[in-house]
Amino acid sequence: MKGSRFFVTPLVALSLAAAAAPARAQGQGRGGPPPVVSEKAAPEIMNEDPQTEQRSQDRVGFPGHKIIGNLYYIGTVTLSSYLITTPQGNIVINSDYEETLPLMKKSIESLGFKMEDTKILLASHAHPDHQTADAMFKQMTGAQTMFMAEDVPALQNMKPGGKEHPIDRTLHDGDKVELGGMTLTAHLTPGHTLGTTTWTFPVRDGGRTYNVVIAGAGLPDDARIVYNQGNPKAAEQWEETVKRLESYPADVFLGAHSWFFNLTGKYKKLQANPKANPYIDPAGYKKWVAEMKAMRERLVKEQTAAGPPPPRGGGAGRGNN
Repeated sequence: MKGSRFFVTPLVALSLAAAAAPARAQGQGRGGPPPVVSEKAAPEIMNEDPQTEQRSQDRVGFPGHKIIGNLYYIGTVTLSSYLITTPQGNIVINSDYEETLPLMKKSIESLGFKMEDTKILLASHAHPDHQTADAMFKQMTGAQTMFMAEDVPALQNMKPGGKEHPIDRTLHDGDKVELGGMTLTAHLTPGHTLGTTTWTFPVRDGGRTYNVVIAGAGLPDDARIVYNQGNPKAAEQWEETVKRLESYPADVFLGAHSWFFNLTGKYKKLQANPKANPYIDPAGYKKWVAEMKAMRERLVKEQTAAGPPPPRGGGAGRGNN
């Protein structure tokens, strides 16, 4: 992993004071200081092409920018969050951590919008790095929260600072979320979590319509997909999930984590030539799904040959991707 330099401006330090206690309650800062949040990534990170998985960048800000049409990036270097604007208010996908909400607010404002105009909050999957801030986000905006039914039990156990997890609408596979002329479809693509959600929707840009896919997750949370003690159906779920992902038409490929779709590389290309949109990448989506399919097949073959692992305690998976 490449080294990186971090700094926290006084503005961000002050705005994070209220989030320090919830962060410790989540266990992120237990036994030590609260997590460090930085406004800006080091040049070597920003210049990565292709982008690599570097979890040290989860709480590092990334420039808010237009992806295509009325769709914008408002996440960190590695935790992807999205803003979809409409005449009747806006939609946000993924709240991420409480301590990174000031970064998100700054990104939204840099684009000329207001975080408080968010009417709907959606998500990719029920892991702390994507949904810890749901309750605080709702307090700040009043947005209606909508999450896949299969992820609700996990969300109900996610209570930063003792706050109950807000769930205003329970979604099911194929449900539509509509606002201001936009229609998003929620697809159940389990394996990483039971309720991992892939979002598809059309956007208009330059007189054309483009199909957007925001993939809910990458590889299984527990790579032992055959003998996953936390989710015995993981191997079958991932087989079905790969088939579903193969079926979605994708002009614009995005995901829950930015290295899925090479955020830093595409942003660099976009800055160099704004007239050629690198986010229009159907080939990149097909390649990503093909690699996931090949990985699943390899894991199934290896794990079936090795046989069941010994019993283990403490639950399954990393639970934080």
